[in-house]
Amino acid sequence: MLALGLSVIFGMLRIVNFAHGAMFMLGAFVAYYGAQLIHLPFYAALIVAPLTVGLLGLLIETLFLRRLYGLDPLYGLLFTFALVLIIEDSMRLAAGALGSPYAPPASLSGVTNVGFTLFPTYRLFVIGVAIVVSVAVWYVLERTPVGARIRAATEAPVLVRALGIDTQRLVSITFAVGVALAALGGVLAAPNQNVEPTMGDKIIINTFAIVVIGGLGSVGGSVITGFALGLLQTLGAVIFPAFNDTLIFLLMIIVLLIRPSGLFGTPASAK
Repeated sequence: MLALGLSVIFGMLRIVNFAHGAMFMLGAFVAYYGAQLIHLPFYAALIVAPLTVGLLGLLIETLFLRRLYGLDPLYGLLFTFALVLIIEDSMRLAAGALGSPYAPPASLSGVTNVGFTLFPTYRLFVIGVAIVVSVAVWYVLERTPVGARIRAATEAPVLVRALGIDTQRLVSITFAVGVALAALGGVLAAPNQNVEPTMGDKIIINTFAIVVIGGLGSVGGSVITGFALGLLQTLGAVIFPAFNDTLIFLLMIIVLLIRPSGLFGTPASAK
C-alpha cells in the first residue's frame, strides 16, 4: 500500500515524497487515538484515517509543494525530508518515544484454515484489502476519464489547461490520494506492530526499493513487486535469515544493472 501511494505521487507528479513514511505513521496514530478518545472502530478507521491524512496532504501540497513545481527535484526532496523531521518530532512530543499497541477487531483474531496451512485471519484480511485497493487504483488511473485527465495533466499540462481543465486541482487531488493510501497502509499495519513516531522510518527505505525495482511511476509494477518482494522476504527469513534484510537491496542492484528503468518502467520514467 505504501509503495502504491508513493508510485502514484511520483508517476503522476514526479515528486519524490520522502515524507511518505511519516504519512504512514500518521494514519496509524489517527486509528490509535480515534480508538482511545472516541472509541473509533477499526473498520471506521480504515476510512477516517486516510481521509484525515489525505486532507493534511492536500494542505501541504496547496501551501508548500506547488511552490516548488518547475524547480530542481532536489528542492522537493529536501522539503519532504524536513517535513519528516517536523512530523516525527511533533508526534514524539505528543505521544512519547515508546510505542503503543493497537489491537485488531475480535472478528479478525485467530487463524483461518486455507487448505494447506493455518494462516492468521488478520493477515488474510490485509492481503484482501491490499488487492482490492490496488486493482481499484489501477482501474481509476488506466480505465476512467478521471485517470486519463490526470495522466494528461502531468504529461502535457499546457495543452490540458487550454482545454479548460483545472490541472492544479488534479495535481492536488492526486497528491492527496497518494498520501491517503500511505495512511491506509498505516492503519492496516498498526495491529501488527507498535504505533510509534518512527514506525514509518522502518519501512520507507524498503518502499523506495520496491518502487525503483518495479519502475518509477509504474503503478502496476509497484503492486506486483510489492507482493513479490514480500514473499521473497518471508522465504528469506526462513532460508537465509542472516541476509533477509539485504535481499531486497541485492535484487535492486541486480535489476538496475540489467534494466535501469525497473522491471515495468519505461526509459523516460528513469530520467
